[in-house]
Amino acid sequence: MNILIIHQYYLGKDDPGGSRFNQFAKYWAAKGHRVTVIAGTVHYATGKKDKRYRGKWIVKEREADNITVLRTFVSETYNKSFLGRLWAYISFTISATWAAIFCSGVQDLVLASSPPLFVGIVGYITSKAKRIPFVFEVRDLWPESAIDMGILNNKLAIKLAFWLERFIYQRADKINVLTPAFKEALIKKRVPSNKITTIPNGADLDIFRPASTENWVRKKYGWNNKFVVMYIGAHGVANHLIQLVEVAKELKEHEDILFVLIGDGMEKPKLVVKAQEYGLKNIQFINPQPKSRIVDFVNAADVCTAVLKKAETFKTVYPNKLFDYMSCAKPIILAIDGAARELIEEAKAGIYVEPENIQMFKEAVLELFKNPLLRQALGQNGYEYVTQNFSREQLADQYEQILYQLVMHRTVK
Repeated sequence: MNILIIHQYYLGKDDPGGSRFNQFAKYWAAKGHRVTVIAGTVHYATGKKDKRYRGKWIVKEREADNITVLRTFVSETYNKSFLGRLWAYISFTISATWAAIFCSGVQDLVLASSPPLFVGIVGYITSKAKRIPFVFEVRDLWPESAIDMGILNNKLAIKLAFWLERFIYQRADKINVLTPAFKEALIKKRVPSNKITTIPNGADLDIFRPASTENWVRKKYGWNNKFVVMYIGAHGVANHLIQLVEVAKELKEHEDILFVLIGDGMEKPKLVVKAQEYGLKNIQFINPQPKSRIVDFVNAADVCTAVLKKAETFKTVYPNKLFDYMSCAKPIILAIDGAARELIEEAKAGIYVEPENIQMFKEAVLELFKNPLLRQALGQNGYEYVTQNFSREQLADQYEQILYQLVMHRTVK
């Protein structure tokens, strides 16, 4: 098959972040499929554009055999304001549509992965122009999550967003969701259940695997005698990492416990300032790390954590970092209710704490700090669960079959 992927946040080489489609593309290309990806030029976490993309409309990159990436223009207003981000989405919609129709070659289907919701417009227009099937993937429920975060509060804008969502759902030939909770949400929106498939996030088992805690990371950053509680990922509004700063404040007298936050985002400067105001010496902020090195950071941790703002929308998500943590056999403190909680509790891989409940989080840290046998058991449980149920290579095979059947059905028609 010739597969066209529309993914504004598709990672570049050594970029930090979720690599779901980088892995899928690799596995599909290895089977002989030709994969073309249309991606943006601004990184979703940092809001920054690499100098090689500045002033360019489209940059063609050869990622590997059978994988071509077309980086198309995105405005650098991305992290400036709500209107700046909106213009960044619209600018990508325009540049990506142009690239999909005029620069991507012959395709058998188009797969658009959201958020942002606007990629659905690109997928739909491309499917009509090229007369190919359109698969829409929902990685996060929009516009609900934007409303819950207070990012989207204009009544007219909300109304238009829900209209756009319905428009895309109605016109997609197939909709893939990442969690069972997403499927339930779409069915409530009157999307036919037979139109929905579920290929979840998964574990990059060829990248993330257990290794010694005593590695170069601990030596470089001086963690040799520390109990490290690690967060890896975006530092945005939704992540609400201030709760980790507050927990660090509560535990500032425990000199052996260190909180490490790795990543970037628009909220990071505020977090750093708040930690300085509190005079915290037990929290460390580290810049984003390439995927090839982040596994060493995970393995250097004693405990890993995933947190989000307390909001109904986030009860539907599986953060990809959970699979990375479990792949390295790390126990997890989870401050996300709903689907993620069910995953961790079924796997017996960690401790759930109520989002934004600082005392619960503090108690969970101390429990794991005092009980190395519990840490080992939770980590091993998570590792066994994820290897048996969430291998990304196996998920890529399942996704491939869905795409193949859709193409064959269209061919027969």
